[in-house]
Amino acid sequence: MMIPERPSLERRVLAALDGSAGNGTRIPVVLGGCGTGRTSLLLRLRDLIGRTSAQYVDVERIATTPERFSKSLRDPSPFAPGPFGKSEGTDTGARAAFDATLAFLDTVRAPGDVPATFLLDEFLELRTFESFPGLRSVLRDLLAALSTSGNRFVLTTRYMARAHRLLRDAPAQFEIIPVAPLTPSEVRATLPTVPASRTLSGAIVDEDDRARDELARLVHAISDGRPSYARMIAEASTSLGSRGAVDPVSALTALLSPPGTIATACRFSYELRLHRARGYGALKAILDVLAEEEPLTLTEIASRLRRTPGSTKDYLSWLEDVDLIVSRQKRYSFADPMMRLWVRLNADAAPPTEEDIARQVHAYVMNRLPHNEPALAMAGAQPRDAERDKPWGIIEID
Repeated sequence: MMIPERPSLERRVLAALDGSAGNGTRIPVVLGGCGTGRTSLLLRLRDLIGRTSAQYVDVERIATTPERFSKSLRDPSPFAPGPFGKSEGTDTGARAAFDATLAFLDTVRAPGDVPATFLLDEFLELRTFESFPGLRSVLRDLLAALSTSGNRFVLTTRYMARAHRLLRDAPAQFEIIPVAPLTPSEVRATLPTVPASRTLSGAIVDEDDRARDELARLVHAISDGRPSYARMIAEASTSLGSRGAVDPVSALTALLSPPGTIATACRFSYELRLHRARGYGALKAILDVLAEEEPLTLTEIASRLRRTPGSTKDYLSWLEDVDLIVSRQKRYSFADPMMRLWVRLNADAAPPTEEDIARQVHAYVMNRLPHNEPALAMAGAQPRDAERDKPWGIIEID
């Protein structure tokens, strides 16, 4: 299932491509973590621009060898073949194949001899080519070629720290566009219809709008505005709603169970990022430490890890490099609160029980709920004395 459309983000990217923002044509570089909708954005742009004028390329999928990448890029292309069109197997060697790829991106044109648009998803994966002879600066070569081309390009990556470092000295044409979290209104726009008789409190209301507003506020708070989490929680909540009250908390509990979709998404992101970093075992240990308590200073983490501050600093920098943690005022914490919850649930030798998941989810949700919204009170919550007798609806977790 696709993550919902983001019209404002689409407009910003299109404005960069056509120069309507007033500072000339740009090459947008869209940065966002796993599940933020980067791929959905590119596929939507392909349809908006036109499939004969734009080619979507999943770089992560086809970045094997330079020769095979070149062939996989060119053979299905909607653009008319030119000097570097359909591959005939004549590219000999890694360097020659990569040069042919750059030439193809630069010289090919869309029908009518208009600029072609390439949508390069997870472009940093081309870094894997740097292990081949003669290809020690693949990414910088790519940026240089794109910046002087008459064609148009949109780049995306989940590795934000690496992208910022790469683009620090890049030509001025490149424009970094971060994918912002969803707003409550954007979450609301994606929600399926909520039956009016099934609100969070169980009360019957006359209009569906109130139920949708209530569900959107809670889904936004629980998901941290992250599109994939918001979509999964909303869909599971309304599915549960067909059998009773719409309950995002019970939905999240189910989604974080070992076969749940959020658990699967977190495991994918966790393993993918750790395998792109150095020091796998030590990095897992630091994430376990931060799952127990955050934020922590370098000294506090080193003490818990029983390692020197120097080696711990290296580990932390490697975790920052793959955006698993962030540092604010010299204190470290998870970049993704849901990932922290998942690590906390899976830090023991045995899988978490249903009771473990329910307890940890309850604590997580209570910590994220706006305190000034008593209508969102959750199971086990102890209201303040002044509110103890108010008839707020309570969702119970068995």
